[in-house]
Amino acid sequence: MKMIMAIIKPFKLNDVRDALNEEGIQGLTVLEVRGAGRQKGHTELYRGEEYSTDFLPKTQLTIVVPDDSLDRIIEAICRSAYTGSIGDGKIFVSDITQAVRIRTGEQNDEAI
Repeated sequence: MKMIMAIIKPFKLNDVRDALNEEGIQGLTVLEVRGAGRQKGHTELYRGEEYSTDFLPKTQLTIVVPDDSLDRIIEAICRSAYTGSIGDGKIFVSDITQAVRIRTGEQNDEAI
């Protein structure tokens, strides 16, 4: 099993969720996060005053998938989160050694 952590632009969440649903992924965790990378930050205007925002709002998705579906899930996320602009996001993949569904006791692939 693999855990995919994807950092995307917040307005792309529905597109990514729809793409994951088409791939058969129903379970995911969504967090509203803030971050800085190559995009740096930006300046905004509020009540006539300019101010700098160093950490931009992002959305973090966490998904656990069977090994054999990893590549197509990554492709679905990339395709649906893409805007072509700086700050489109990143995907990180980690190994998961065990998963347990608390309610039923199912383990590993059956638990996801």
